[in-house]
Amino acid sequence: MFKFFLARIVPLLVLAMAIILGWLASYESPLAVFFATFIPLSKGHLPPTLFGHGKMKGTPPVPDEMIPQSRPENEKFLHLPGGYSMPQIGIGMCCRPTAYDDELVYRTILWYLLLGGRHIDGAHLYMNHVAIGRGIAEAIRRGVKREEIFVTTKIFPSHFGYESTMKNVEVYAKELGLDYIDLVLMHAPTTFPFMTSPCKKEGKDATQCRRETWKALSELRASGLIRNAGVSNFAMKHLKDLEGIGAPIANNQIQFTPFEPEHVMETVAYCAEHNITMTAYSPLGGIMDQDKAMADEVLNQIAAKYDKRVSHVMLRWATQRGFAVIPGTGNPDHMRENLSIFGFELSDDDMQTINELKYRAKGFVHIDVRNSE
Repeated sequence: MFKFFLARIVPLLVLAMAIILGWLASYESPLAVFFATFIPLSKGHLPPTLFGHGKMKGTPPVPDEMIPQSRPENEKFLHLPGGYSMPQIGIGMCCRPTAYDDELVYRTILWYLLLGGRHIDGAHLYMNHVAIGRGIAEAIRRGVKREEIFVTTKIFPSHFGYESTMKNVEVYAKELGLDYIDLVLMHAPTTFPFMTSPCKKEGKDATQCRRETWKALSELRASGLIRNAGVSNFAMKHLKDLEGIGAPIANNQIQFTPFEPEHVMETVAYCAEHNITMTAYSPLGGIMDQDKAMADEVLNQIAAKYDKRVSHVMLRWATQRGFAVIPGTGNPDHMRENLSIFGFELSDDDMQTINELKYRAKGFVHIDVRNSE
């Protein structure tokens, strides 16, 4: 049996892996294609990368007669350099099957903007700029004002470098169909070990790459193509690398939950001290931890007290901590619920109880970037 496995199965596995790697390598962004294929497959959907767009079920069509509804009651904002404001509640366009089908992305954006949402969080890595832009254009045609919409996108480390950043951000704006982008973030401090970037090919280290990229983003801000620049997944040491270079850091987007280790709080404190706003992604504990958070006894007791779902308690907790939040959904009913989080407020005691969950929680996963170059 073992010999059969070595003689027949292993060569087939090696061949299959070689075919997959070769297919991914044929794309300009292999990692983006991997996520756009694997995430739908993992949820039992046919990935558009293999079967085309418009075939996946999910977000329903938006009624032709639907017009913009009121913005969220008691909506709150974070204030960015230059006098700009970012809505504290947004929609994340990543990491779920409906975020990778262009037709469902278009519907999602249109639903969200017509329901009163205004903050859209995207990235080059998500491969859906064009579909997001279509949704924005249709919402504007139906009466949503462009100046109310706040669009964030991100440049992945594989595109880091001065010239690369200047060129790619211009491409992003064209893909989105926008004259300007409200916020562009550096998606991560550095590339993965097996990846490269234009500046790395020139022999520059990760710190030089970050600084050159930031210089380009600063110039793009000065030109008006982007209104603010920021970072994502940066630890305190990475933020310090950019001190005194070009534009102020407007925002740092990180995974932030009640279960984060203390070193994450050091980054939070640094951002507060330096007037860097923060956005929390995965406030329920990340893809692998959401079930644990939803089943947490303390969180369920607090949710019952306010007659809310655990997810809404967590979103409210993060916003009361001063973060923007970007929950991802293609479901219009969930969008409505998420946009209503300013309709209640957690007490100081409940906030403290949630803050202290990390001292008893075990097994939660955190993306630790401290050891990145």
